[in-house]
Amino acid sequence: MSAQPQEFTPEGPLPEKNLRAIRRALVVPQDRDGFDAGLDVVLAEVRATLDLGRLSEFIHTWWLIACDSIKDPQGRRDLYERAIRVQELTDVGKPIPSGRQDVARAAC
Repeated sequence: MSAQPQEFTPEGPLPEKNLRAIRRALVVPQDRDGFDAGLDVVLAEVRATLDLGRLSEFIHTWWLIACDSIKDPQGRRDLYERAIRVQELTDVGKPIPSGRQDVARAAC
């Protein structure tokens, strides 16, 4: 019996706490890229230290992010958009506004 791919929805189940399910639940491309890059680093650390604690921490952290991604995918997208705007302001030496709406206006 083979497992069928699971569709995640805001009302649906949370992902299992394993690497494959977590990655599949990441809706935003930046999250998937971060997961992949981080996993490479963590696996190298585990190989060097033979300590699985760091992998366990990685899984837990990314499971929380995956849960957030499932519950609020637009919020995850907005997070990355705000980060881009803040970086643009920083690059040109402008002050970073304190509020969410201020960041969007200042970047224009």
